[in-house]
Amino acid sequence: MTQTIGSTNPEAPTTPADTAPAGIPRTSAPSRVPAALKRRIPKYSDLAPLMQFKKPEFSRSAKLQRASTIWELRDMAKRRTPQAPFDYTDGAAEAEITLRRAREAFLDIQFRPGILRDVSSVDLGTDILGKPSRLPVGIAPTGFTRMMQSEGEYAGSQAAEAAGIPYTLSTMGTASIEDVAEAAPNGRNWFQLYLWTDRDRSLELIERAAKAGNDTLMVTVDTAVAGARLRDVRNGMTIPPALTLKTVLDASYRPAWWFNFLTHEPLTFASLSRYTGTVADLINSMFDPTLTFEDLDWLRETWKGKLVVKGIQTVEDARRVVDHGADGVILSNHGGRQLDRAPIPFHLLPEVKQAFQADNTDAAIMLDTGIMSGADIIAALALGADFTLIGRAYLYGLMAGGRAGVDRTLQILEKDMVRTMALLGVSKLSELTPDHVRILNK
Repeated sequence: MTQTIGSTNPEAPTTPADTAPAGIPRTSAPSRVPAALKRRIPKYSDLAPLMQFKKPEFSRSAKLQRASTIWELRDMAKRRTPQAPFDYTDGAAEAEITLRRAREAFLDIQFRPGILRDVSSVDLGTDILGKPSRLPVGIAPTGFTRMMQSEGEYAGSQAAEAAGIPYTLSTMGTASIEDVAEAAPNGRNWFQLYLWTDRDRSLELIERAAKAGNDTLMVTVDTAVAGARLRDVRNGMTIPPALTLKTVLDASYRPAWWFNFLTHEPLTFASLSRYTGTVADLINSMFDPTLTFEDLDWLRETWKGKLVVKGIQTVEDARRVVDHGADGVILSNHGGRQLDRAPIPFHLLPEVKQAFQADNTDAAIMLDTGIMSGADIIAALALGADFTLIGRAYLYGLMAGGRAGVDRTLQILEKDMVRTMALLGVSKLSELTPDHVRILNK
């Protein structure tokens, strides 16, 4: 009896047709069509799960929640805000080269992720200037903030309080030191100071800030004269905004902004009597161009809390202000709004970090300018920053939706940071190192 043993070769013939003599065309047996690939008329029960149409939502809150990036909040802000105040926020000095380079600096990097790390829980908490912050970012001082949107500093300080991060009120802020402290009584409030030619007025501000519970004084040192902010010049930007034919036409497309502006308290300042004129005229008339390191010594003796210096653009100046008593430095070129073609804080950061390590100083290194995502913040921290500050990014949220818009800004940044950390294989900020970031094209 003959036994046929099947071949174990998957390519061997398996049907009679496969064994046809040479010269005779082979015929293939019809293949079986899987049931999933057969055509059929769909049943309603199959279609029902696919036909759950979401009710359209047109509220401002819904629009804010749909924003996934700071750039999308910027687009919303531009639609809702008249050109002059929007450009005051969005613009920079002269050809705006500095601002463009600052943003490009964060783009021209390469992250270097680690794999097979436990990142099931990512902690963004940190300590800055002796106190905790839930996120490694705070709100920078911005002037004329209620001009951008009527909630202004109140929205910023309350959003910062809710997020557990510091908020900085500007000397040029449009809410008083006392009102901000009352609006966010449990927040960590800092005060930013421009030293004036009138030292008595400066001393008064310092005393008010201390009395209101501000634990940190931030002195800005890069405004000896006003930068050439050409968008403001072209827009005829004044404080408060003037109702010219151009602004009236602009208002017709943005009635909500004008309604809010005209039905709330007129713009006043944290530290000034009511002022009418251009921003440049105000800076040039009020701020002291004779400011020196001796004035920093005076501030150190006068202010008992933490003292940080904002506007550092060289390693030498970073070291020197620490020698004169500063507890921290803020690498900043004023958002590109003063000297065009100024040094880029992100590029300066590794040099300052190296210098501070060589000096064995524990002074804090903070950074602003150009930050538009949580990934930017993580990159700065990896290269040596202890903390970061946002200005425009939060103002875009403010203009897009008031307090809710600022909240959304911080939510977007937090989500970005958590995702970036996890993808880098890092679960806490202390694990970030310069090895996680490579600066390209340098």
